[in-house]
Amino acid sequence: MVKRHALPDIWMISDARNDARIEQALRRLPRGSGLVFRHYHLDHAARRARFDRLASLARAHGHVIALAGSAREARRWRADAAYGAPAKLGSGPPLLRLVTAHSLREIAQAHRARADAILLSPVFATRSHPGAPTLGPVRFRLLARHAQIPVIALGGMDRRRALGLKWTNWAAIDGI
Repeated sequence: MVKRHALPDIWMISDARNDARIEQALRRLPRGSGLVFRHYHLDHAARRARFDRLASLARAHGHVIALAGSAREARRWRADAAYGAPAKLGSGPPLLRLVTAHSLREIAQAHRARADAILLSPVFATRSHPGAPTLGPVRFRLLARHAQIPVIALGGMDRRRALGLKWTNWAAIDGI
């Protein structure tokens, strides 16, 4: 049986842009934070090797590690959680399931998928999607009120913005 972890307040999301700083950031994050491992830019073997190295470091610092992909793959890789669109997560033995959402329709999909938390984005402008529309603080809060599960703010987030938003659950790519 896979151990079920508590939901961290702070999440770091990996990608090619922050790969060189991930180890340092994992050491600085408060104990019990989370890492969403994406690394879509790597081929399968390199992605798996990078996951294993970062998972070891994350666990040494008491962090939860989520794999972007299906719950089945996350269990195979011994991740603590699966991250992605509700349709990709699947079902199975207990595992934290994190889904992305950008609208009320996607929040409803997350509920139907029995997700444990929603990463609602983009709250603010991001380097990932320059010029894309954002939710802003008011719309973010209005959408988050419809969630029946914890909501993690994503998109242009850092500690200062989380404090300003008065939102304890947040995730960042560049803001950690």
